[in-house]
Amino acid sequence: MIPYGRQSVDQADIDAVVAVLQSDWLTQGPTIERFEQAMARRCEAAHAVAVCNATAALHIACLAAGLGPGDRLWTSPNTFLASANCGRYCGAEVDFVDIDPLTWNLDANALRLKLVVAESNGTLPKVVVAVAFAGQSCDMQAIAELSERYGFTLIEDASHAVGASYAGRPVGCGEFAAMTVFSFHPVKIITSAEGGMVLTNRPELAERMQRLRSHGMTRDPTQMTEHSHGPWYYQQVELGFNYRITDLQAALGLSQLDKLDGFIARRRELVARYDRLLAGLPLTLPSIQPGAESAWHLYVVRLQRARITPSHRQVFEALREAGVGVNLHYIPVHLQPYYRDLGFADGDFPEAERYYAEAISLPMYPGLSDEQQDYVVEQLRRIIS
Repeated sequence: MIPYGRQSVDQADIDAVVAVLQSDWLTQGPTIERFEQAMARRCEAAHAVAVCNATAALHIACLAAGLGPGDRLWTSPNTFLASANCGRYCGAEVDFVDIDPLTWNLDANALRLKLVVAESNGTLPKVVVAVAFAGQSCDMQAIAELSERYGFTLIEDASHAVGASYAGRPVGCGEFAAMTVFSFHPVKIITSAEGGMVLTNRPELAERMQRLRSHGMTRDPTQMTEHSHGPWYYQQVELGFNYRITDLQAALGLSQLDKLDGFIARRRELVARYDRLLAGLPLTLPSIQPGAESAWHLYVVRLQRARITPSHRQVFEALREAGVGVNLHYIPVHLQPYYRDLGFADGDFPEAERYYAEAISLPMYPGLSDEQQDYVVEQLRRIIS
């Protein structure tokens, strides 16, 4: 089976993890800070806060933005559950904005229209989570302008977009988003096994997220309610969580970061080959907006169903039967039973629902060989022709 994605781990990565195992610090040690600093430099950001996974990163980013009961979070329906669930963790209401028919990202124009209505009826969002689907940013400049006008905090869920750029700068630089979230899950661009990170240029947000990931504790005398009792002393000043990453994970992530440029280069080679090999088939291929450079976490095609005899499901299952481990990103979040119970229904976000009825994620990872990719294309061509 050729998987849709997988990690690329070499001996340097293994050696980095072993070095930490042989050190004095397995967790809460110096490797975490080195990983944070390296990511911040790479992304041209002032601060980075590493946590156990990107879901935790989204949660503490929302809390740092002040999201709570009575507030609203808006995001794309074409995303993983965590982009919406982070709002529910904070007790906020969640709503969605339909996707752009070309990029399959949250549609900035649809957001603009929805904000006009929300302003008139007093239901403006406190947070908008703009998801960099498949590796390219949304129209972040347009969304940032709306953020200024309507007063919401803009968080970019760039879990797919480590190494991508937008408007000539690295994703994560903070030019448009108050906070940017990365994922280091094994199928992502680089991995720390499990892990996530929030980048920001605002020191007060970084300070709060550092505290939230460690039980709401502080040893900083300036944050305490009374004088220290001694060198052992700490205070819990708010309700936090155990969202810490380990030094083992940080060592793997730091080692992987050294290979990021090579990973991205190979992904772009594979994209160019897919584009060439799939040309002329009854498929809609990915589209990149001007000014964006995708990290290509995913390569998604859409079946032009009027030109294809097999159904969407038949094509998907035939590829799996042929040993091609395709996947589907994503089931629209508003159609999940949990969100249906909150009042969402079929037809609420028609562009996302049309996308779901046609999309298939093809294998995309640096270790995918040209021969394997040729086989993927050969099988897809056979099934849909």
